[in-house]
Amino acid sequence: ICSHTSPVQARTMLAKDGKEPVRIICPGKAYRRDDDDATHSHNFTQIEGLVVDKNIKLSDLKGTVTVICKHLFGKDTITRFRPSYYQFTEPSVETDISCFVCKGKGCSLCKNTGWITVSGAGMVHPNVLKNCGYDPKEWSGFAFGFGAERLAMLKYGIEDIRTFYQTEI
Repeated sequence: ICSHTSPVQARTMLAKDGKEPVRIICPGKAYRRDDDDATHSHNFTQIEGLVVDKNIKLSDLKGTVTVICKHLFGKDTITRFRPSYYQFTEPSVETDISCFVCKGKGCSLCKNTGWITVSGAGMVHPNVLKNCGYDPKEWSGFAFGFGAERLAMLKYGIEDIRTFYQTEI
């Protein structure tokens, strides 16, 4: 997950000294090397979540992300995980939702795939847990990151992410 909120997760785990569970949501600005276009921006708001506890599984992550997506896009929304790579999680996944416009048949919003990518996520890498004071044999966790502007674009039919940043005086 590439956000400037990721250090908040590490500091929170370090503060718990490997002895307490963690459940946080940390919103913040993220910056990345991206060329601005209708759906990408070098500057956006990231909403990250982190859960660390004993016996946390990938199914817990999927359940959490599914509840969020159903709340945002409707009770009939289907979520799926696709393998991906993020350096602080293993396994790592990209989360897709079923297209709420075409109901999976294919349209311009979902690029005729029936699916829309909404987040990156994964299980907290054992080395991250260890470096933050948690014994990875005893503790596990998951993390996810949503782009706030992307969610708003999908939910409210905003066609260009630059709408959030351009102003007319």
